[in-house]
Amino acid sequence: MLAAVVPTVAFAADVTAAATPGVASPAADIAADAAGADDATEKSRRNPTELDKVDVHATPNAQPTSPKLTASLLDTPQTITIVPQKVIAEQNLLNLRDILTTLPGITFGAGEGGGGYGDSINLRGFTGSTDITVDGVRDSAQYTRSDPFNLDSVELVNGANSVYAGSGSVGGSINLVSKVPMLVDRTELKAGVGTDDYGRLTADTNQQIGDNSAFRINLMAHENDVPGRDVENFKRWGFAPSIGFGLGTDTSVTLSYFHQHDDNVPQYGVPTYKGQILASVDAHAYYGYRNYDAQQIRADAFTSIIQHRFSEDFSLRNLTRAQRVTQYSLVDPPQGTFCEANNLQPSGASCTLNPGTALQIVVPAGYYMPSGPRGNIRDTTNKILYNQTDLSTGLHTGAIEHTAVAGLSLSHESYAFNGYSQYRNVDGTNPYAAPGYFPFTPIGVPDSIYSGSANRTLTGKIDGTLDDTAVYVFDNAKFNEHWSLNGGVRWERSDASATTYTVKLYTAPTVAVPNPVNTGIGTIMGAAAPAKNSNDLFSWRVGLVYKPIENASIYTAYSNSKTPSAASVNGSCAASSTTGTANCDVDPQTAVNYEIGAKWDVLDGKLSLTGSVFRNDRQNYLVADPGNPDNPSGQMSLDGKARVDGLLLGATGNISDNWAVYANYAHLKSKVLQGASNYVAGQGADYTRGDPLLSTPENSLSLWTTYDVSAALQVGYGATYVGSYNVSQHSVTNPHGPLNEVDAYWLQRAMVAYKFNRHFSLQLNVNNLLNEKYLTRVRTAGDVAWGTPGDARSAQVTATYKF
Repeated sequence: MLAAVVPTVAFAADVTAAATPGVASPAADIAADAAGADDATEKSRRNPTELDKVDVHATPNAQPTSPKLTASLLDTPQTITIVPQKVIAEQNLLNLRDILTTLPGITFGAGEGGGGYGDSINLRGFTGSTDITVDGVRDSAQYTRSDPFNLDSVELVNGANSVYAGSGSVGGSINLVSKVPMLVDRTELKAGVGTDDYGRLTADTNQQIGDNSAFRINLMAHENDVPGRDVENFKRWGFAPSIGFGLGTDTSVTLSYFHQHDDNVPQYGVPTYKGQILASVDAHAYYGYRNYDAQQIRADAFTSIIQHRFSEDFSLRNLTRAQRVTQYSLVDPPQGTFCEANNLQPSGASCTLNPGTALQIVVPAGYYMPSGPRGNIRDTTNKILYNQTDLSTGLHTGAIEHTAVAGLSLSHESYAFNGYSQYRNVDGTNPYAAPGYFPFTPIGVPDSIYSGSANRTLTGKIDGTLDDTAVYVFDNAKFNEHWSLNGGVRWERSDASATTYTVKLYTAPTVAVPNPVNTGIGTIMGAAAPAKNSNDLFSWRVGLVYKPIENASIYTAYSNSKTPSAASVNGSCAASSTTGTANCDVDPQTAVNYEIGAKWDVLDGKLSLTGSVFRNDRQNYLVADPGNPDNPSGQMSLDGKARVDGLLLGATGNISDNWAVYANYAHLKSKVLQGASNYVAGQGADYTRGDPLLSTPENSLSLWTTYDVSAALQVGYGATYVGSYNVSQHSVTNPHGPLNEVDAYWLQRAMVAYKFNRHFSLQLNVNNLLNEKYLTRVRTAGDVAWGTPGDARSAQVTATYKF
């Protein structure tokens, strides 16, 4: 679900060579895992019904995998939350969205805004869709990361931090950590069945080869219908082999490959009005066209990691990745004109459109007329070639002990987009252009089969590239047992280019087209000059840490982020759809983060408690500048400002030998400080000033806890709360009135696991235990929109065999 679509890479596989003195390394964790496996095996021989202990729920020993983080998690002056694979498996979480629900303050978009269908993430007030990395490498493609079969953990780094993840990263960054080979022999086979045609098979086998090499492969096949929905379903399979040489020695090499193949019916949900499902809508029904709608994803990645340790204090690491992600999506969002039983639209307007004109249409009561981007096709290909070299060292300058990393990263990304319209006439014309329209369909029982004209026509084409060079240095300077200074700087050169092609229908011989390139019915008539964006970006972070006792830290920190106009390769530097002008020469946007926090490992280090308060200030962002006589081109301005003040609390680990907990809470107070250009605001038209940020709940929390009732029986309970949030802001048509709001909701889940012996166990998961009705991924454009009903109650049984 989460890392399934992400490339498998041995980021932490054989990091022994890269470990720096005094810093917990991924290699140490792996060695502990291997030793733990041997200990567990020996223990199970003595007591064949004893359960594996649940003391690895992201305890204080769990560490982030990035070599750029030069201190232990306890001593890093920043909120970093890790969701380990064990927590993912216990809750049977099946995609990135589900996993991120365990990290409060995160919501998801409705696949709108031109970015395409996929993981549209709102990260504590700010978009985070382009701030996803896999083993530290940016994964900028817009697609659905749909399976955790090759995932070891998920790491969330809070706050503006492009010093770590590169340009962007206003609200934070999400790192997906892949599984890697280890020096141990073990195999885990899983088979699951459940409600809603749920079926799942996975295999994870790791085999040691000689003294210092190992091979690991993860396999997955999965399908399920969406609980509570009539049509949507998911089907996927994948495999991820990796091999490591020289593990645990001074020189190691790890090679990994990842492939996943998805065939899904996309979820666009049901019609909504002002954030609520229309009363006449059936929340189970499908409002697209099931015989056409599709989402197909192919993800492939190859990664190599070479490491060499010159001495205990000096090591070198190089990571190289080549990745390709394609996504084809054909969608029919539930957009249109709805005429309810009272013969009025939800707004109270008449169901007679364009009355008294040749374009008059009368929508019957109880029906709706589909419109909008019906039959919209996006066929995209993202490629990246990435290389990163890190030099790690431990040294002393006088009495100060340093743990430092210097690095260089180089990347080349490319993006190809072809857009099509599916429902066209043979000559490419639109049969539903005025006065035509899509067939009326009952609101409560929509006809989800389309039988009209369907001739796919090319309507748009964009090619883009993004080249990035970054140099960075990080250091943890330890002055004594109580004080340390942690920070880093990054210089980055970003060069982006996007070419937008002019596409017209080549239907008449009288049209003069020099050397046309025919692509289906649509014809490429030419290309505009490439829109280019080049920036030198400087970002930095500094934090002061005070340790009153060995197992606690108090810190204060500051960081910034830089976001160029072309922060992503995905056509973001192309011409504006509203002004027709490129926005590529606008200066980078800036955000800063202030954070004060504390971390405390209690109960002999078994339970980690964290708390922080922070402010994320987006100091400038792009806003429209219409009517400004000093800006005749209509170029967007950098006058937007927004702020999120937050409180984060967390508890992770074991309360007792039998009782484990994983809990997080977020309180977010968001505000638009200025939502219009200085010129527009000067005209008194900054209507959004003071509004909360879209899709940002003020309160949210997540809890997962397990208890070992006996040596063989374990039970688990989880609860997730997402507070209400706004999906509209004030505007010229609603300058002071109420805003559209999505209701708060509680979700609960339960788990029971029984271990029959050291090889075989069964686990029952029940999700949405009380069958809560709620909306997620609600569109934030207009009163009449759409949202996705949350999954209804479902249950799965998983059998696990280990040897």
